[in-house]
Amino acid sequence: MVRSAYGGAVVTGRPLATYILIGLCALVYVLQWLIPGGVVENQLAFASVYAAPQYGAFEPWRMLTSAFVHSQGFVLHIVLNMYMLWIFGQVLEPVLGRIRFLAVYLLSAIGGSVGFLLLTPVLPPTGVEGASGAIFGLFGALLVVQSRRGGDTRQLWILIAINGVIGFVVPGIAWQAHLGGLVTGGLCAAVIAFAPRGPRQALLQTAGMALVAGVLVLATVLRATAG
Repeated sequence: MVRSAYGGAVVTGRPLATYILIGLCALVYVLQWLIPGGVVENQLAFASVYAAPQYGAFEPWRMLTSAFVHSQGFVLHIVLNMYMLWIFGQVLEPVLGRIRFLAVYLLSAIGGSVGFLLLTPVLPPTGVEGASGAIFGLFGALLVVQSRRGGDTRQLWILIAINGVIGFVVPGIAWQAHLGGLVTGGLCAAVIAFAPRGPRQALLQTAGMALVAGVLVLATVLRATAG
């Protein structure tokens, strides 16, 4: 098996993990339309109130599942997110390897929810849904990877800046989730990219990713119990 500089198996052909993620988002979106009453959205979306035990059961899985739900009132929400996932997935998945790419994406999705939780008040409850946090995680990951490889990152910085400004000026966009995903994706990519090559590379990367996940869990618990 041929491995990349970051320890992952070299991906040839189509970026399968990227296609699977896009397919899951598309499937959930179809179910949102087929099942009336907003049942799918209510079961999978995340809101600050869901992380507050005093208002009901603690439902941390929503911090991940919310990345697969998209607005039915704004079709471009899922279209743009899936387009960006397709673009960045084709770049990052071959470089990182499928498992590492999936880990970065899913942790960034959770990081987006954590960022939203930390930077928005518990009351009134505010909801968030969509893959934007995870997409921003890919922004952060590619920024780190490009920097590590000595590549030009100016266009990526411009893209991040434009999307960041849009998140502040356009109502209904959760810039908090974007920021949380961006930071998480950057940290995950740094763990992968800067782990020294050798027999312990995978172990060090796994430990580093686990540390990032642990920080997300700790931040969630502290914020949820603080009310």
